[in-house]
Amino acid sequence: MKRKNFLKISALSTIAISNLNAYNLFNNSTIQKNNEIIKPPRLKAGDTVGLVSPAGFLSEKSLNESIENMEKLGFKVKVGKNVLERNGYLAGTDQQRADDINEMFRDESVNAIVCTRGGYGVARMLHLLDYDAIKNNPKILIGYSDITALLYGIFSQTGLVAFHGPVATSTFDEFSTKYFEKVLMENSERTLLPMYEEHQEDSYLIRSGHAKGKLVGGNLSIVVSLIGTPYDVDLTDKILYLEEVREEPYRIDRFLTQLISSGKLKNAAGIAMGVFRNCEIDPDRPSFERSFTLKEVLFDRLFDLGIPVVYGLSFGHIANKYTLPFGIEAEFNSTEKTITLLENTVE
Repeated sequence: MKRKNFLKISALSTIAISNLNAYNLFNNSTIQKNNEIIKPPRLKAGDTVGLVSPAGFLSEKSLNESIENMEKLGFKVKVGKNVLERNGYLAGTDQQRADDINEMFRDESVNAIVCTRGGYGVARMLHLLDYDAIKNNPKILIGYSDITALLYGIFSQTGLVAFHGPVATSTFDEFSTKYFEKVLMENSERTLLPMYEEHQEDSYLIRSGHAKGKLVGGNLSIVVSLIGTPYDVDLTDKILYLEEVREEPYRIDRFLTQLISSGKLKNAAGIAMGVFRNCEIDPDRPSFERSFTLKEVLFDRLFDLGIPVVYGLSFGHIANKYTLPFGIEAEFNSTEKTITLLENTVE
């Protein structure tokens, strides 16, 4: 065999083996079903929060804003060593981002973990997380958007309740701060999550009714992308909450159709949607390319499910949002547009 051909075959073999190893990492991921629910210790004033960037890269200015936001809330701050790393559109390599999360869970001086921002990339490193360390050192972890994948991964593999809410770079207005503190710092057995008053006008009822079940969900496109992975969550008797940003109605249609066709929504208890920001028809598109509005898509895809459904609750890519637990029993009233947590979210 010529040396040139041998080297080429050797290189291809190395790539193939590398890809096979990567496949096996995902294929052999532990699938833990019916985990016992674990509630993290509540946050207290003066506690230390760890900042991590598990998705998109972060600027130094945004990091400073994150630290300032947390300190204004009364917390000390510990910054992950890779928070400012950059690898293309990611905050460092998959391993670096996973390392920061693993380290924050292992670090006894850190009481809670707050993601600095969303973006993309969490799903790439779910197989690199130390789920035993996470399960044995339960802590609050909070974020939204792409962080949905982290909530799914942690809950599906450990049973630890995580939280869909502000990231460290969010605007901590009065409403957001109030419900951040209510859900993460108060050990209440019953918490009403009402709509922010100014969101009422743009919200609408799709199907009236009441439902009880565990709350799960997050960003719609991320929820759909996890179908068929070890990190997916069974939606039977669950209240699914969804939010989205910058997706046109036909793409929302596609995501919802996949949820329906996969059977995921067959036995769901209800669907509570937040604000789908900038998800209307692009006004600059030629008229012949326009079709359904977001509202028409939501009614078309979800009304016939026969379960309570509402659009426009106070969460998502917006200011004035409340914090939602992942894995806690709740009551959903689509007519009144409220969610009531029926148990304490933290210990």
